Parts: sequence; structure tokens; C-alpha cells
Amino acid sequence: METMAKTMPTKLTENISRRSFLGTAAMGLGVLALGQFAGPFLSVGHAQAGGAAQRIADHFSSVRTMMGEFVQFGPRGEQTGGKFFIERPGKVRFNYEAPSSFRVTSDGQTVVLENTKMRTADIYPLSRTPLKLLLDDRIDLSGNKVRSVKEEADLTTIQLADQSVFGNSTITMMFDPNNYELRQWTITDAQGKDTTVMIFNVEQGVNFDPSVFAIDHRRVQEMQQRGQSANR
Repeated sequence: METMAKTMPTKLTENISRRSFLGTAAMGLGVLALGQFAGPFLSVGHAQAGGAAQRIADHFSSVRTMMGEFVQFGPRGEQTGGKFFIERPGKVRFNYEAPSSFRVTSDGQTVVLENTKMRTADIYPLSRTPLKLLLDDRIDLSGNKVRSVKEEADLTTIQLADQSVFGNSTITMMFDPNNYELRQWTITDAQGKDTTVMIFNVEQGVNFDPSVFAIDHRRVQEMQQRGQSANR
């Protein structure tokens, strides 16, 4: 089966509810089910986790800033897209295109999921989401965080987890083995639901204004309280 990294949708549609969005994005903005790959994943804890896979991870870690466009596929097949901005370590912003009213921001410590239309927000510690592994200062494959590594001619797939931090959730990253560029990632939550983010038109080495990742925590807390009141 072809993976989504080998295809590019020509038209985006969006049918995403607040509940389904929060259920997937809360754990780090993931990936649609990648399907069955040809051949088994390599078991890790041996030399398979090093070599080319570690070189790819080191290259990705060396990219301090990047921006581009993304397409997100939710666990129910819903699709949306927009623009993303990343500054290592720990900072990310996803601006979802209309008609979606969501925005996701991490300032390096806190992840905020905003519904700009409803003026509500949900807050999560970055350290408790798989996004931390994606945005770490360095992606280290030497420990028990590596679940599996699969090397193919056109893709290298690395699955990471940290049960002590975010339970049974995992993040699966797919890289181009030739230029070591990240193509997409998948977040699988504890219920086995997948969300996929596929990126394209990526630009590296961008200088961002600090405001891109800034969070007005007072405003966010007010939005969060408003959302809690509305759900009573």
C-alpha cells in the first residue's frame, strides 16, 4: 500500500468538530492511519535503531526553524490544512485555514488549542504530549523511546514513544532517506486513533518574530473558563 507521503491531495475539505479535533490534536497533531507497510518493522534495542536512522534524526534536530504548509487527516478521515511554523526546541504554531477556526500554539512549555470562532481554549503541558519528541532539542534514538525503525529505498519510518510521559501514545515520523527531510508524522493516541500531518512547501532557516509563538496566558485562561461555563 502506498503511504500518504507519496501522494498529495489536490483539494482540501474540512468537516472537523471541536471534540474530534481536540481528541487528536491534544496529543500532538498527528497522522491518519498509515496502513500496512510492505515488510515488518525492525525491532529496536539493537543496531537497527542507529546508523542511518540516527543520522536522519540528527539532521532533523539540526534544523532549528522551519515553516510551510500542512494537510491534516483525522481519525475519521476528516481533512483540513493550513500553515505551520516550528522553532526548536519546543515551539510550534499551526494556523488552520478557513472554514476551520482552530489554532495551535506551543511556546516551548505549554500547548494551547484555540477555537477562535467560539473564543474557547484548551491547555496542555508540552511535556505531556508526543509533540515534545518531535520538537526536542535533539531526537535521541539510543534509549527505550524507540518502538520501531523501518528503512526502505524511499522512506525511513521511526516510531517513538515515552510511556512514562504520555502513556501509550506514540509518534511515527517519516523521512526522506536521501535528503533526510521530514515528510509527515503520525500521532496514535491511547485509544489507537491516528491523526496525520503531511507537510510540503517547507522552508528552513527562517527568522521568526517572538510573537509567532507567544501565548497570552491571561486571555487563554479566560477563554478556557468560558468554554467550561458553556459546557455546564
